[in-house]
Amino acid sequence: MLDKTGRQLSLKEVIEKMFQRLSNILLELEIFLLHLVGSIPSHHFRRWCYRLAGVKIGKGSTIHMGAVFYNPRGIIIGEDTIIGEKAVLDGREKIMIGNHVDIASEVMIYNSQHDIEDENFQAVNAPVMIEDYVFIGPRTIILPGVKIGKGAVIAAGAVVTKDVPPFAICGGVPAKIIGERRLKTLKYKLGRARWFR
Repeated sequence: MLDKTGRQLSLKEVIEKMFQRLSNILLELEIFLLHLVGSIPSHHFRRWCYRLAGVKIGKGSTIHMGAVFYNPRGIIIGEDTIIGEKAVLDGREKIMIGNHVDIASEVMIYNSQHDIEDENFQAVNAPVMIEDYVFIGPRTIILPGVKIGKGAVIAAGAVVTKDVPPFAICGGVPAKIIGERRLKTLKYKLGRARWFR
């Protein structure tokens, strides 16, 4: 048996590939079921299902309807954090989201991408870290390996390709610093999420 690059595989490698394929099929089924769960208008039920699937979700945090996961077990969400509708949370590598983080609708957080210089177009994974009190505007894209510092603000539609320092305000494609948050002593709580979102 040959792999996708034409290399001859040993019997052990064939068996490993078969188990890997079965594991991937089961993960895809789990992700499909989580997609269905994402359309149920109950935070409590969705949160219970997401935790059951391996997402670590802190007290008082909410993921609104329509969330998409690529691997739920790589996602850690702190306390009092709200993730908006139709967010994409990759999870193939670690995503660590802090406390009191406000992530708007349709934000995409990726931690795996293809290496366009690799002859086999292999995936490259790198963790994403979002510290406490960050606000991320709608339709922002965050790419692998990015760290967003405490209290930073990311403008709507930005594409974040590099680390963002604490309290910076960033926007654009690619995102650049366009300002700084003046208030540095952040103590607010985001409050209760909407019941049917």
